[in-house]
Amino acid sequence: MKKAILISALLAAATASLAGFAAAQSAPTTAPETATVTSIRGVDPETQVTVNPVYHQEEGRKNRNYRAQPPIIPHTIEKYQIDLHANECLACHDWKNAADRRAPTLSMTHYTSRDGVQTDTVAPRRWFCNQCHVPQVDAPALVDNIFKGSEE
Repeated sequence: MKKAILISALLAAATASLAGFAAAQSAPTTAPETATVTSIRGVDPETQVTVNPVYHQEEGRKNRNYRAQPPIIPHTIEKYQIDLHANECLACHDWKNAADRRAPTLSMTHYTSRDGVQTDTVAPRRWFCNQCHVPQVDAPALVDNIFKGSEE
């Protein structure tokens, strides 16, 4: 009795799936001419948005908004290669190059493996810089922001 119910339920599900597939295949492939697509902000999605990066020439660190916030990147990284094979950030910020390039050196935490071993190379878990660090850009706010930084 239970097998018969199970088999009939499976057949019903298979039939419904095939009917849905057939209906999807017969649906018109072009959208109606009257349909328009807009973004959440009500802007045409085809409109190009340009954001110009802000370049900082100042020495020193920028203020952070909360404890343990990763420092921002004060320059563009648009054409930087950061993948499994290369990391162009290290050309300036690796401990071997930072003094010559007058760039901030990576924190020692970036040279510590997950087992706590200090190495001379960047740890694999810290290889992708833009996982935590973001470039600062001069862009209009997309939504209202009421964030207040931590109290010192």
